[in-house]
Amino acid sequence: MLALALAAPAAAQTPAPIQLDYTQFTLPNGLRVILHEDHSVPLVSVNVWYHVGSAREKTGRTGFAHLFEHLMFMGSGHVPPGEFDSWLEGAGGNNNGSTSNDRTNYWINVPSNALELALFLESDRMGYLLDTMSLKTVDAQRDVVKNERRQRVENEPYGMADVVLNEMLFPEGHPYHWPVIGYMPDLTAASYDDVVAFFKTYYAPSNASLAVAGDIDTATARRLVEKWFGDVKPGARPDPMAIPGAALSSVKKQTITDRVQLPRLYLAWLTPALYAPGDAALDVVSSILTSGKNSRLYKRLVYDLQIAQSVQAFQGSMALASTFVIEATPRPGHTIGELQTIIDEEIARLQTEAPATREVERALNQYEASFYSRMERVGGFGGKADQLNAYYTNTGNPDWFNEDLARYRSLSPTDVRAAAAQFLPKDRRVELTVVPEGNPGQRR
Repeated sequence: MLALALAAPAAAQTPAPIQLDYTQFTLPNGLRVILHEDHSVPLVSVNVWYHVGSAREKTGRTGFAHLFEHLMFMGSGHVPPGEFDSWLEGAGGNNNGSTSNDRTNYWINVPSNALELALFLESDRMGYLLDTMSLKTVDAQRDVVKNERRQRVENEPYGMADVVLNEMLFPEGHPYHWPVIGYMPDLTAASYDDVVAFFKTYYAPSNASLAVAGDIDTATARRLVEKWFGDVKPGARPDPMAIPGAALSSVKKQTITDRVQLPRLYLAWLTPALYAPGDAALDVVSSILTSGKNSRLYKRLVYDLQIAQSVQAFQGSMALASTFVIEATPRPGHTIGELQTIIDEEIARLQTEAPATREVERALNQYEASFYSRMERVGGFGGKADQLNAYYTNTGNPDWFNEDLARYRSLSPTDVRAAAAQFLPKDRRVELTVVPEGNPGQRR
């Protein structure tokens, strides 16, 4: 069970550490398994992380990791096409998956009496997906992914901005240069043999981890995991990635057009990787700048001056390197240049004057509230099963909850100022402007 301390008044003692019991073992085929009992509700989550994301793709062959997020639901050796979802729904369960630069994850939430069904389904697509995957299946899901790219990227307002930002931030050949969803020509050119080879390389138990959390008996759950995953062939561990460097030595500017009504400004920096020194402090920087109506940029741009429609900032933490992004949309009658001037003033102020203690405490309280809210759930994105897998993948320790919180609790206003000064230089960043088609006068 998970023991949580309630938020205490400022004068009270530091909250007690999180206590989360789990069992960890590795099957002979290399699958790492993490089991956690939580009997608060009769539910269980089966969560698999494949340690492969779009960063493992190659130039000219992008989009494969996301393509498999679709293919993995299309039937396997002992599960007819269309039955994966229907069998789960018949048992009262639900499932989903997601792909990022660094990993692909799949989760199944079911009533605890359906644990074996969830393990069977998950193991079958790990071990026997290729038994039923055909050229017809690949072509069908390739078309689905291409349509998704059209909807979410090419035809989405400002949808191409993220693609262009990554191309500007990371050099050609860097694993983060291309979008997670891939490039359209690459998706079109991918052969059936290319897709099969990608699966054989990365979707093996030796390149995956399984977390099962919820209303389970650990000994029984272990026997069921061994029963259903024990016969999956191990596969070879993928070769380490060759990672080219990424650095900005000057300001890089670009303007693109889109079918939008208002222009939008993006400012972006290369920042420390996930869990590296500075990563947590930049989360706090983003909160001080744009989280809530009293945040510095929101208050000044949207509320006081009323020259911005919206503004947000975030630290996009990733395993190899992160990005800090500020995006702002001016109100009609105002310009990108007006917004950029104010944004630069507020960043400079944060770089030279430590924020007020209350600003830092507010950001830390928001983070802790979100952290504990996620941990109230065993399943789904960000639930305990998913977080156990995330910590294991990124640190080697599934129980990294206290260390994660400590990154934030240890921050002082001076630390936040120093992070803003070190990692958000005005002379080494990307400046991207999106302007409405046919109205280039809105650029500045």
